[in-house]
Amino acid sequence: MNHPIIPIAVIDASKQRKRQAPKGRRVDPQALAEVQRLLGSESRRPDLLIEHLHKIQDQFGHLSAAHLAALAQEMRMAQTEVYEVATFYHHFDVVKEGETAPPALTVRVCDGLSCEMAGAKDLLAKLPALLGREVRVIAAPCVGRCEQAPVAVVGQNPVPNASCESISQTVAADARQHEPDGFIDLPTYQAAGGYALLKQCVSGERDVEAVLKTMEDSGLRGLGGAGFPSGRKWRIVRAEKGPRLMAVNIDEGEPGTFKDRVYLERDPHRFLEGMLIAAWAVGIEKIYVYLRDEYHGCRNMLEAELARLRLDPLMAGMPEIELRRGAGAYICGEESAMIESIEGKRGMPRLRPPYVAQVGLFGRPTLEHNFETLYWIREILEKGGEWFASHGRNGRKGLRSFSVSGRVKEPGVKLAPAGITIQELIDEYCGGMLEGQKFYAYLPGGASGGILPATMNTIPLDFDTLQPYGCFIGSAAVIILSDKDTATDAARNMMSFFHHESCGQCTPCRVGTAKAAHLMEQPKWDLALLADLSLVMRDASICGLGQAAPNPMDCVVKYFPHELA
Repeated sequence: MNHPIIPIAVIDASKQRKRQAPKGRRVDPQALAEVQRLLGSESRRPDLLIEHLHKIQDQFGHLSAAHLAALAQEMRMAQTEVYEVATFYHHFDVVKEGETAPPALTVRVCDGLSCEMAGAKDLLAKLPALLGREVRVIAAPCVGRCEQAPVAVVGQNPVPNASCESISQTVAADARQHEPDGFIDLPTYQAAGGYALLKQCVSGERDVEAVLKTMEDSGLRGLGGAGFPSGRKWRIVRAEKGPRLMAVNIDEGEPGTFKDRVYLERDPHRFLEGMLIAAWAVGIEKIYVYLRDEYHGCRNMLEAELARLRLDPLMAGMPEIELRRGAGAYICGEESAMIESIEGKRGMPRLRPPYVAQVGLFGRPTLEHNFETLYWIREILEKGGEWFASHGRNGRKGLRSFSVSGRVKEPGVKLAPAGITIQELIDEYCGGMLEGQKFYAYLPGGASGGILPATMNTIPLDFDTLQPYGCFIGSAAVIILSDKDTATDAARNMMSFFHHESCGQCTPCRVGTAKAAHLMEQPKWDLALLADLSLVMRDASICGLGQAAPNPMDCVVKYFPHELA
């Protein structure tokens, strides 16, 4: 059979025509025009990917395939890069081609432990029928308002002490969050002596070495959970070759933690002044502030106060401050995962070494600090390191801000001496237990800090005091259980949270949390298998999430065996 001879030139031309078509999804011109209008003249740098995803989500209520493809072209990124970031974070609603977009309004009901104890499951059961199909109702991990449990978030507006009625009213009225009472804006802060200390530092009245020495004398340790000595951290980063950067962690996603939000809502400039003093002392060129997306009201307030502050002559020569928005990922509270997120990537922890102080943001030495650590700097430098160290009980030094929630009469942020016991904290600072309820157990350090029985109520609450009992204080998120609760249910809630929030990078955490959560739902726990899972997760997980996830489970086995009988 004779075949027609096709000229080589025709074959080459055909191949060339095929090559001219872009690989992957073609970009829709209308979607591209919409993305370009949204971004305007803003930079298309890759590290701004998450910020730009937020703009699209805020405008359209979801992220369509067409808009993701358009954003990828506009930022000169691969579509797979954009898609993997968009699908990593819980607050981005990615709608694939052919799928139906979610309703315009979403109500998130917190199912963290404090909210669960306060009736969140009942809200989740009743709200879908009450609000109808035009409103999406979903469970959400801790939203950082445990003292107001149960909490719902309507769109971006929190509803404290939520009920079906108050949530319905908020949906109907589209209510907005207002500034809390006692808010201290820039003029008020300056009138009370605010930023005078920063002026002394910048003018040379205060010496860097003297400031470093005061920080070391205070004994102030990182208050985000790790507890690394702050003065020593400043020296380490200062010794690194510049340019040096700074990353501020306000992503407090640990269930039970809300202290940073409370302080930020009331006195933001105390934190900002401490941040700028730290930047001056260490020689920082640029500051990135990473704020969790759940704190929508805080973000609006902080943007407004930063805009005011930038107009002050004092800011001439100060580092540029860039506010970055999280997107709903607990793992980004881990310092290296937060840095990955600031760089516009999935928030996956890095292997160490190298450490963030040497190789952090964009490969530069980075001073990473929690919000509250910076909040204390002004007072420590004004009153002296000895003043801060003079507080404490039971042989401990310093002050701690405890986020207390659960079955107490007066939950909230309690500023108390380091080393206070749980019984003293409940009796002296929280008004005692709720009427008719008896103290049964407590979580001294949030979801990952373990669970202890009420009989162990004389342990000083501080760094290094709880480790012998298989627990730790972390960010001092204290959740109180009563005789109406069980440690087993609390541990199940926590393991479910860890399973939901695992970034999936390492097998011990990804598979271990899923398997443990499944086993813990069974009527009878397989203790031998759970012990094996605990060992592997502790020894082989990349970061603290997987390493600490077994703590509540192990504490139940150790301290509450009667619940498993």
